Amino acid sequence: MRRLKNILLITLAILAVTRKTTAQEKTLSPQQVMEVVRQFHPVAKQASIVIDKAKADVTIARGNFDPLLNNSIAQKTFDGTAYYQYKRPELNIPTWFGIELTAGLENLSGNRTDPTETLGKTSYMRISIPLAQNLLMDKRRAVLQTAKILRQASETERKNILNNLLLDAMKAYWYWVQYYQAYKVLTDAVLVNEKRLDLVKTGFRLGDRPAIDTVEALTQLQSFSVQRENTYLQFQNAGLELSVFLWNADDKPVDLPVEVTPAEDALTLTRSPANLPVLNELIDAARKNHPELILYNFKLDVLFVDRKLKFQQLLPVANFKYNHLNKGYDILKSSLGPLFENNFQYGLTLGIPLRLSEGRGEYRKAKLKIAETKLQQDLKALQIENKIRSYFNEMTALKKQIEIQEKAYQNYLALQRGEEIRFLAGESSLFLINARENKTLEALQKLQELRTKYLVTANELQWAAGVLTQQ
Repeated sequence: MRRLKNILLITLAILAVTRKTTAQEKTLSPQQVMEVVRQFHPVAKQASIVIDKAKADVTIARGNFDPLLNNSIAQKTFDGTAYYQYKRPELNIPTWFGIELTAGLENLSGNRTDPTETLGKTSYMRISIPLAQNLLMDKRRAVLQTAKILRQASETERKNILNNLLLDAMKAYWYWVQYYQAYKVLTDAVLVNEKRLDLVKTGFRLGDRPAIDTVEALTQLQSFSVQRENTYLQFQNAGLELSVFLWNADDKPVDLPVEVTPAEDALTLTRSPANLPVLNELIDAARKNHPELILYNFKLDVLFVDRKLKFQQLLPVANFKYNHLNKGYDILKSSLGPLFENNFQYGLTLGIPLRLSEGRGEYRKAKLKIAETKLQQDLKALQIENKIRSYFNEMTALKKQIEIQEKAYQNYLALQRGEEIRFLAGESSLFLINARENKTLEALQKLQELRTKYLVTANELQWAAGVLTQQ
């Protein structure tokens, strides 16, 4: 009997040792997963392409303000008569304030030219000014301002995409950690029951234990072995799910090797989850920095530009053009002098719709779009705040459940240890030890599930606040 007690004590010592985590050569931490996703995941790279496309749109919009060099050549000869020969190179320079500057040279010759045109070599400088409509805003300025706003919005859109992507990646990571821990626990349980089976067999050979105890020990070992194999399968599949988010710098997916295990800091977090964050700080951070709310701000900025453009349709058309003319090609040689005394050409265009139906309708529609977007933004802000509060409440409940489950696990473990002591004293049976061990294992697995759910909910809370990309 004393020999049987010594063997059982050795078995319990093995259990204590095997449950201690050892350093792993190949590990994967949550920070490493997030960094790999940020740098190499195709969706993250596509988000960066969105920024590059927005930059290209700004360049395209700037093209409306590029100086334009034109050259017109025309000639007509009919029945031996040279009607005209015409050459006119011209440089047009649009400006930000709607004013256009033009400089050009003309060379006109022929027998049947337009009498309003000047024969020979001439040069000119022109200025075109909108006096009402399109003075403060026109389509090309609106396009450029909109492109610049969307360029800034693309950065926020990238953060929003990463915020969603990182949440999916971290869920896959923490479930992978959970199955690894479950596999380790069952591996320890199998090892202990193998030792226990040897112990019972030895006791049977010595005449201390009945033969049925060997069947009892073997059944428990087989049950844990099946559970271990099933958990190992879940761990492998969880690794495949995690591999979806792991890519290398060559845009190739990376298969997570089975020998890679969670890093020690991740295991520490599962054993001692972080404290609850401050709810009001998260809500304030979401109101100021949540990507989806900031995107509404950019959308409103675009609509403000559109409203400003639509307002121009309520103004009359009043365009003024003035040309300073000069004989010869050296236009800078002549003095401008009084604008309307000599060597000039001007034009003034005036017009206004009598009812302004289109202008009033477009302007009202632009204002309604702004009001609609503000309502959508307010609704989105409320939805985000409710999500934050919901996940915070869930974390609070999970934290309490973890505290209760930890105590329950310790109590189940104490009952198991007590039953083992009674067994050594001959006052219990192997059946009761197995029953206690099953309850202890179930309590530990439930505790691991709650801890994993707590960490997942913590990431969901950060995602709801829009700050997961800052982790």
